[in-house]
Amino acid sequence: MSIEKLIQNKAYEFGYEKCGIVRIQDLEGYDKCLMERIDKVPASKMFYQNQSRLTHLPERYPWTKSVIVAVSHYGHYEVPGQLKGHIGKHYIFDGRVNTESQEFKRSVAMEQFLQDLGLKTASNRNFGIVGLRWAAMKAGLGVIRRNNFFYTESGSWVELEAWITDRDMELVESTNLPICPEGCSNCIKACPTCSLSSPYTMNPVSCVSFLTTFGGRDLSNDPLGKSFGTWIYGCDACQDACPMNSGKWTEKDEFPGVSEISLCLTPENIMKMEEEFYKHNIQPKFFYLSPDELWKWKVNVLNFMRNNYQESYKQYIMGACSNENEKIRDLAQMICKEMSLTDN
Repeated sequence: MSIEKLIQNKAYEFGYEKCGIVRIQDLEGYDKCLMERIDKVPASKMFYQNQSRLTHLPERYPWTKSVIVAVSHYGHYEVPGQLKGHIGKHYIFDGRVNTESQEFKRSVAMEQFLQDLGLKTASNRNFGIVGLRWAAMKAGLGVIRRNNFFYTESGSWVELEAWITDRDMELVESTNLPICPEGCSNCIKACPTCSLSSPYTMNPVSCVSFLTTFGGRDLSNDPLGKSFGTWIYGCDACQDACPMNSGKWTEKDEFPGVSEISLCLTPENIMKMEEEFYKHNIQPKFFYLSPDELWKWKVNVLNFMRNNYQESYKQYIMGACSNENEKIRDLAQMICKEMSLTDN
């Protein structure tokens, strides 16, 4: 058995859905794709320039010769009702940081296996060491659809992972996945902020997922906040609207720790959340925001309460008007002014 098939078979044994291997030179062209994205949407320049760390790998890793790409399917977990439509599913079931999850355990086991084979490897579990969707497509593991997400037979509810290695290897698969339905624009129509403006094109800095996680530091002055709908952290709108995802999510398994924290992540409980509880129980599972950014969660919730106002939210908005954090206080005061909320 070739070392390529040995690696692939072991990946399947660990529970990965897909695994392929591409030579490092076959990933050339990713930098040109980033430039094309910038040319289409100039406002995205800073975002895509930050992705340049994923290009020209031989310059930073002179020993690299091939890339192993693996796909995990997470679309089989039960989504707590309190979180549906409020927190993106990718963030709820993030196996990259949850050490109790099967996804994390298989990642650690896979890396150890590769090293036991005598391979020199490097990876970045949280953010990827290569352009993951590009590499997975080159490895023949699936397709990138109009909403920019990578799809396998399981739809877009997949997590990609990659390791660069010092051995010249190749194992490229083929896929028979159908192309997007002709004339379909469901994902574009579903995008709350029009970040997804045309097929395979988007402005990531106006995406709800970006603005509610590591971006969006000034929602009180950002008119896009009023377009977020029911989303508090992340967004699944374009994926949920995609006909190629229809029936792909099956709620048959429980993800470790999700049921325990789901009640803590209701809008009301986020507004009442204390810093220490956040640092120890929430932030480690939602690492896009740092341990000192509970304020960002509360700003997101205030924005949600404005967009989906109920009388029961009034006490939380009013209470936030005197919060010690300027961002929370400013948005709460703005909402009170817009909606004429008073103590009476």
